[in-house]
Amino acid sequence: MLRLKVTFHLFFIVFCTSLQAEVSVVDDLGNSVRLDKPATRIVSLAPHLTEMVFAAGAGDYLVGVVNYSDYPPAALKIPVIGSYQKINYESLVALQPDLVLVWNSGNGHEIVERIKGLGLAVFVNEPKRLPDIADSVTKIGVLASTEKTADQSSAHFIRTYNRLKANNKKTPVKVFLQLWNEPMMTVNGSHIMSDAISVCGGVNVFADAVPLIPRINIESVVQRNPDIIIATGMADERPEWLNYWLVWGDMGAVHNDNLHSINPDILSRHSPRILQGVAQLCDYFDKARDKLK
Repeated sequence: MLRLKVTFHLFFIVFCTSLQAEVSVVDDLGNSVRLDKPATRIVSLAPHLTEMVFAAGAGDYLVGVVNYSDYPPAALKIPVIGSYQKINYESLVALQPDLVLVWNSGNGHEIVERIKGLGLAVFVNEPKRLPDIADSVTKIGVLASTEKTADQSSAHFIRTYNRLKANNKKTPVKVFLQLWNEPMMTVNGSHIMSDAISVCGGVNVFADAVPLIPRINIESVVQRNPDIIIATGMADERPEWLNYWLVWGDMGAVHNDNLHSINPDILSRHSPRILQGVAQLCDYFDKARDKLK
């Protein structure tokens, strides 16, 4: 009987140890991320990454975030260690994270390298297309050993994405996505928001621009004559500067009253909520098509 108890005890120890085995994934820059055991202390350096962690079922493991990490509501209770471009490194180290999630184009190469230099494990996120969001959620789930929830979230995302794509194979509309007014900014064809536009049957009129988020002028927009203008940048409120286009009455978007706005939280953030923004885009594009008939 004693031998049986000892054997069972040893089996239990081995079993528990196996649950804490090494986990590894490849991040969006092709770097291998290996942890001796699943992450239980995670820091997110972008609001969309915070949302991804919760979608992956690992929200309870978040110990630090950056400004504007406000969704889901539980994220508001997590300590803030700076903004996505200005990190308090002393606070970061004090949190003793076993995984730091960074946004390559948002945080920047310098921040990524500095965090790696501190000896911390880093997962670099840089989604280019909408399905990449589901892939990131899945990988975070692997690193935090919350695969079941992560896989469910990812599968739901892909199902919704596929449905939106299948239902919007329609007449193309020319789209100008305005991120801000002064300076006037948009996205080129390599940006994930341009992919959102294409899912709804839209054509980004600045797809050929350089760089990823180019600064442009009014004349270039008028010259490309979009059928619809979508503005972001002002939460749910319609930005005042969207009405500045009204003086260009010969432009298709103005002539047909196709000036709309979308809350940037559901379109600019590379989180699972982006599909809410895509659905809204698709609705706006349908209204634009009706006016073009």
